[in-house]
Amino acid sequence: MRAWKRLPLVFMNGVLLGDGWQRKNTMDSLCRGCAWAMLECDGRGSSVRGGVVMGQNMRGGLRIPVLMLLAVLSGSPVLAGNWPSFRGDHAAGVHDGVNLPETWDVAGGENIRWVAEIPGLAHSSPVVWGNLIFVTTAVSSRGKADFKEGLYGSGEASDDRTSQTWKILALDLESGALRWERTAHEGVPRDKRHLKATYANSTPATDGQRVVAFFGSEGVFAWDMSGKRLWSRSLGRLDAGAYDAPDYEWGTASSPIIDGDRVIVQCDVQGESFIIALDADTGKILWRTPRDEPPSWGTPTVYDGERREIIANGSNFIRGYDPATGKELWRLGGSSMITAPTPVIADGLIVVASGRRPEKPIFVLKPGATGDITLKDGQTKSPWVVWSLQRAGPYMPTPLAYRGILYVLQNQGILDAYDLHSGEALYRQRIEHSGGGFSASPVAADGRLYLPAEDGQVFVVRAGATFHLLGTHDMGERLMATPALAGEMLLVRGTSHLFAVGQDEQQTPDPVQGR
Repeated sequence: MRAWKRLPLVFMNGVLLGDGWQRKNTMDSLCRGCAWAMLECDGRGSSVRGGVVMGQNMRGGLRIPVLMLLAVLSGSPVLAGNWPSFRGDHAAGVHDGVNLPETWDVAGGENIRWVAEIPGLAHSSPVVWGNLIFVTTAVSSRGKADFKEGLYGSGEASDDRTSQTWKILALDLESGALRWERTAHEGVPRDKRHLKATYANSTPATDGQRVVAFFGSEGVFAWDMSGKRLWSRSLGRLDAGAYDAPDYEWGTASSPIIDGDRVIVQCDVQGESFIIALDADTGKILWRTPRDEPPSWGTPTVYDGERREIIANGSNFIRGYDPATGKELWRLGGSSMITAPTPVIADGLIVVASGRRPEKPIFVLKPGATGDITLKDGQTKSPWVVWSLQRAGPYMPTPLAYRGILYVLQNQGILDAYDLHSGEALYRQRIEHSGGGFSASPVAADGRLYLPAEDGQVFVVRAGATFHLLGTHDMGERLMATPALAGEMLLVRGTSHLFAVGQDEQQTPDPVQGR
């Protein structure tokens, strides 16, 4: 069932009955759903692709000016993207108002809209704009490629040195049908990959005009929404291996983001690390800022506030940059020597974490800092650091901030919950799983957290200050990619298929009320 059919329910639950955070999240979701409806149907329900006439009646009796007003009130642009990059807007991993089913069954087909086979091997996540889903992959010339499941252990690289075909696929959101498929590059990879990694770890990014994919040493590639190649650019050899074992080659995993007319890519590698902005239309280099950093694997995030900042995780320093110039604005020391989680923006705060021992820090920061804001020995907070913890950060999954609570999922399956604003510990709970570990990051919708485990299970947890497991669902494949939320569906990528989890048309579960 499409979002506009459920607007009254969402409005009642989220706007009239919810508190501050829920009202804002619901208004954001309403505006995005309405914007999607404006792009997809006219007043008679006919499919269109844009060019909406102001004041024209929409299906369900809504008119465009009302939708525009909703957008203004929520502070969100009407044409905001659905799930444009890794973990969605600001890497938050949150999308309320999607009305996901309480239960589903892959084997029996219950609440499974469709299943699409994806060739090759990739840990990249799906992204969504309008009615298009984009996924990337690398197809080995020897056929089926594989990776190590479970906790990391030794850090050697895979022996897979076969020729690869790097691809991007566009799928229809409603049906999962292939809309188009393009090859970005073919050849023997310039770098090896970690045993647990693939040759397509980085999630693509889209802004509704173009989709951009990053394949490490093979380059950055851009297409328009119909699949026409716009440009490509090599960034040179990007050897991202262990900081203490230079001969190891683990491959890149940082994903591109699109910020207005810029494509931002973070390249922390052996040798000369840098962060770079490319012209989104041409691929021309707009700026390139050196980074004194060992290899890292997190994706940069843009804080879009009074002063706009690019936030980049790193081992030596977490840093903020001016998006227009690449100038460093501030830095914060104290990270782990291996950093993989992506910075998250939530409730006007910046959350950055890393999980390599011994530091394993979590930092919750205020935006707008200048200079070196590194904490002194013994400090846990400062005018710019709201709170921090040592020996608490996640190694791989990006934290999730939702409804005033910060959730931190460890690789071993331990879920910690903290008050986002104070750092107060709320609970620690071990998720009973089959032992494969957790590499994908959690996402949240309508009062529920979705935690994918490597062994193929998705754990559904009630959001709130106490732990409550709502259900466990076996997808039948190993899960390494972070899910996406769009079009009233949870998009779960397994090793061979993309699953669209969405409730049957006649069902409308109530959102779970939490803190």
